Amino acid sequence: MLRRATLVTCLLASTAIAQTNDKFQYLESVDSEAALQWVDATNTESAEALDGPLYEELYQQALEVLSDDSKLSSAYQIGDYFFELIKDTANPRGRLMRTSRSAYLSGDANWQLVIDIDAKSQADGQAWVYHGLNCFNDMPSKCLLSLSPGGTDADVIREFDALTGQFVQDGFALPLAKSDVTWVSADSWLIATDFGEGSLTDSGYARTVKLIERGDALSDAKTLYHGDTSSVSASSWSLGSGDSTQFVIAESTSFWTRDYYEFNPDTSMLSKLRIPDSARLVGFIADQWVIQPTAVWQHGEYEYNAGDVVLATTEQLINESELFLLLPSERDNIIEDVTVRENGVLIVTLRDVKAHAAWYEFDGETTWYEHHLNLPDNGAVSVQSSGGSADFLIRFESFLVPPSLYFYDANQKSLVLVEQQPETFDATPYTVSQFFATSVDGTQVPYFAIHRNDIALDGTNPAHIFAYGGFRSSLTPSYSGSYEATNGVYGKLWLDRGGVYVLANIRGGGEYGPDWHAAALLENRHKAFEDLESVARDLSDRNISQAAFTSIEGRSNGGLLTGAAMVRHPELFNAVISGVPLLDMRRYHRLLAGASWMGEYGDPDTTDWDFIGQYSPYQNVSADNEYPDVFFYTSTRDDRVHPAHARKMAARMLEQGHEVYYYENREGGHGGSVTAEQLAQRVALSYTFLWQAIDRSRQRAASDQ
Repeated sequence: MLRRATLVTCLLASTAIAQTNDKFQYLESVDSEAALQWVDATNTESAEALDGPLYEELYQQALEVLSDDSKLSSAYQIGDYFFELIKDTANPRGRLMRTSRSAYLSGDANWQLVIDIDAKSQADGQAWVYHGLNCFNDMPSKCLLSLSPGGTDADVIREFDALTGQFVQDGFALPLAKSDVTWVSADSWLIATDFGEGSLTDSGYARTVKLIERGDALSDAKTLYHGDTSSVSASSWSLGSGDSTQFVIAESTSFWTRDYYEFNPDTSMLSKLRIPDSARLVGFIADQWVIQPTAVWQHGEYEYNAGDVVLATTEQLINESELFLLLPSERDNIIEDVTVRENGVLIVTLRDVKAHAAWYEFDGETTWYEHHLNLPDNGAVSVQSSGGSADFLIRFESFLVPPSLYFYDANQKSLVLVEQQPETFDATPYTVSQFFATSVDGTQVPYFAIHRNDIALDGTNPAHIFAYGGFRSSLTPSYSGSYEATNGVYGKLWLDRGGVYVLANIRGGGEYGPDWHAAALLENRHKAFEDLESVARDLSDRNISQAAFTSIEGRSNGGLLTGAAMVRHPELFNAVISGVPLLDMRRYHRLLAGASWMGEYGDPDTTDWDFIGQYSPYQNVSADNEYPDVFFYTSTRDDRVHPAHARKMAARMLEQGHEVYYYENREGGHGGSVTAEQLAQRVALSYTFLWQAIDRSRQRAASDQ
């Protein structure tokens, strides 16, 4: 039983940090002695409470699944090669490997070592996490390699030859920062990084974009654009390819709005593009910008709807003339993802959250042709990698079908299965149902339930709901059950033990396009919470489960969701998992990257607090109420969502006498973990917590009879 207040009081007295009326604000000092003493003590007590045969069994099962060498390749294409970071027991941080395109597609990869991240970590005395390659014109010999200390969003960037596996001597390099780099030529880059005092926004991101030539010092870089400190960031990227490559510099004035500028590298001139600041600029093809509005776009006398895919020349934007509508986004065909290549566009759409894909090919003159990809139904489709003029690695998976990789050659219109992952659990006893719950305002909210074929509708099935509901992110059918890559671990740790797994597609996400997201923005945030609560009630109405056996889980914004649902309607749930969460919404905009999300939640220093304060978990939790058991987890090295959210909420609830469990990993960043062992530990702790809560509910039910 974790109901501890004495240690918190003792540690509070030891800190010299100035206090406000928040007695736990000292926990915002990430690495202070007092804060880390609290973390260590709370971690230890939680681990002891969850330790035992059940935890050990779940940990071993999770580790076996997460360490399985047969899990699907995460390869991506750069030029004529495929690269993959391969992790195993001997190399938990991974070895970056390379094989030829032809060898990979033939099934005989013959991987060659590029760089060993574990060996480099040992040599440098720094726990590095690989964050990817950024290569010039798909040339693996000209790349930038990003490494993060402990999984933070901030990276060290160095020029790297991915063919020789060597860093380029005296090559381009950036020190640790949240940086953005775009290759302009083989010897020049657009960079947005921490240039020193005054160069960052209030959100902690770069607000200045500069041009640097090979051999120049960072201090000699030429300033091209300087954004406002109140904006989220300034950044750059390239669109198109070859002679038609276009460079764009953008200022994210909020999380959902951007000012776009076309950059001419020959003249260093910037020209503002006349598109809505809420629109997404997703590509450039056939001398046309590929644009996706996120709200109704009134362009002269023509109107385009939220989610449409529209093509426009710069001249058409200036003249407000009619644009080309490549594909409208409609309720039964929501556009989820757009990938633009040299001679066409691959578009993934959702129909009641189930994915489809099609290739739209341009004939080089005036005509576009549509080619549907014959992928399996009732699952999720994503572009894992795209290369060449029209090469795609496409990933398919569903709740019960393990991930598969298909190679689509758009030039040949051929779709070939490259690899299918073996099952990590037996799906035979299970089925997937899609239901619709009715929210408070009458909105029909879809959710998936994965359950036994012979489920007993007696209301006693343990049901675990995963939800997110924010930032226009869609939760689609996944072999992991959520958006976190856990390789079907929920099959053995939950389904095989009698649980029902639920994925809720609540408002705030993107499952039904930008309008589904906008419906839960700012003062309407409560609708996301109401949707989740309606799903819990619907499970009870269908006699699948009931409050005594229903738990909820969410990460990041989803951690806020589950924290808010807990304090709003504790009677609906028996257990809550809140991972890497936002919880103190009074101060979220003052912690790390928090200010960048005010477009989603609002500004608590204004009258927005009138609605934010209604749900902020940290301000609304009370000693006078009974809450379900709660498990918080976070990472000390999370430099996106401050670990203080989870720390402070746990400390306050412990002081109030509630049942609280806590786990803080010392590395992992916002992902929460780096190695398979770390992830297995957290997953096993989570499911042990859930099953212990179920056991307590069953014991209470038995004693009431």
